Amino acid sequence: MWLVSDANIFIDMEVGGVLDFMFSLPETIAVPDVLYAEELEKQHPHLLKMGLKPLEVRAEFVDEAWRMGGLYPKPSQNDLLALSLAKQEQCPLLTGDARLREAALCEGVDVRGTLWLMERLFAAKVLDIAQIEAAYEKMRHENRRLPWQDVEAQLQRLRDSEPNKATIKIG
Repeated sequence: MWLVSDANIFIDMEVGGVLDFMFSLPETIAVPDVLYAEELEKQHPHLLKMGLKPLEVRAEFVDEAWRMGGLYPKPSQNDLLALSLAKQEQCPLLTGDARLREAALCEGVDVRGTLWLMERLFAAKVLDIAQIEAAYEKMRHENRRLPWQDVEAQLQRLRDSEPNKATIKIG
């Protein structure tokens, strides 16, 4: 399955120190080729070796991005290209951008974010709870815009889901 991402998700994952791990998932992560060239290639060329797939947005979906630009003026054109690519590939959009999330929901596109990705990494046993806590702490320290109450609830739920370790009672 494809997951189309905007640049925002990569920033969260990099700040959290878990960027490498997201490419361990069975889903293939893609971005519009234009977004890669303009926003990621210069500082993050290593993403290609990790498994990132820049995909071409077909002409009719480029037109769709322009159409959406008239309806949703807040997301950038590259963000709208990511949304168009998700529509083109009929797959979820990964974003942490609230305005892009709103546009995607209005367009009927499944939207997932940093919290979903962290939970997916946990469920796939790529990251354990301590690694997720440390990643979120780094994100909080760098003032990443996450719904911190939801993060706390997620962390508690993940802690509660871990199998209890056997304890030995003496005496």
